[in-house]
Amino acid sequence: MSLWLAEYSYGGLRVLGTSLAGEESFVVVPELNLAFDVGRAPREVVGVDHVLLTHGHMDHAAGIAYYFAQRMFVDNDPGHLYLPKGLVEPVRRLLRVWADIDGHEPTANIHAAVPGEDIILRRDLIARPFKVNHPCRRHDRSVVEGLGYTAIEVRRKLKDEYRDRTGPQLVELKKQGVEITRRVELPLVAYCGDTAPGAFLELDCVRNAKILLLECTFVEPDHMDRARAGYHMHLNQLCDLLPRLNNERILLTHLSRRSLLPEARDLLRRELGSEAEERVTFLMDARYRRRRGPRRGQQREDQPRPE
Repeated sequence: MSLWLAEYSYGGLRVLGTSLAGEESFVVVPELNLAFDVGRAPREVVGVDHVLLTHGHMDHAAGIAYYFAQRMFVDNDPGHLYLPKGLVEPVRRLLRVWADIDGHEPTANIHAAVPGEDIILRRDLIARPFKVNHPCRRHDRSVVEGLGYTAIEVRRKLKDEYRDRTGPQLVELKKQGVEITRRVELPLVAYCGDTAPGAFLELDCVRNAKILLLECTFVEPDHMDRARAGYHMHLNQLCDLLPRLNNERILLTHLSRRSLLPEARDLLRRELGSEAEERVTFLMDARYRRRRGPRRGQQREDQPRPE
């Protein structure tokens, strides 16, 4: 179980998660029944049916086997894991190895996610994978490109030319095979995982999502080289990108342990001014302490972490 959990609410959606560089990263949107990355598979992740994995680094992917095992343990359906194509066979192999250790191989639905090919989550909700700028080198020197995902609500709206028609007239047109509605996509939550800046930030489903979760691993002025070397993002780069992003709220993830949150918050405010207060914040600014259980004689409680 993750000790620190952030909870951020906006526009009828809750964003629950933890994101600390090298330690653990996952984000759950309960209203959409999905998680971005799995972290160590805390209960919030285990409770949703769809997990969208961005890449295979341990802090994002360590809990894969536990996710499927726990769902089997509580008699839930196996759940679905979507991940870069190059990770499908290694993850299946991981579950087989875990069966050698544990004695049971959990049932698992594992799907390759391909940039631009929509994943149907339910009738009115899809996830759209997109390539980010975070290549992951494996021990055999092959590269698996990282992915981001946008959860998109899909609606059908009446075409303008039929707005003046009566109900019976519309029914008759439908009987004749006339398409009277058009598809409308509403990008809700975009999650970019780990990434340096890239062309994906020009995608409509990313730059126009209601909520954008965008990494900002480094904030200190002398950490720019670290950001470039690891294909991560620096606060200075974020400042250049913001004018092109239309997102109503931007949550910054994956802050390095080299930077304390209060100092990072001050740097953000200094660079962005009032915009930081209204639109941009660190995800972990909304965190609270979650204990594993109450001590004897104490009630369980959640309380803010002292800075």
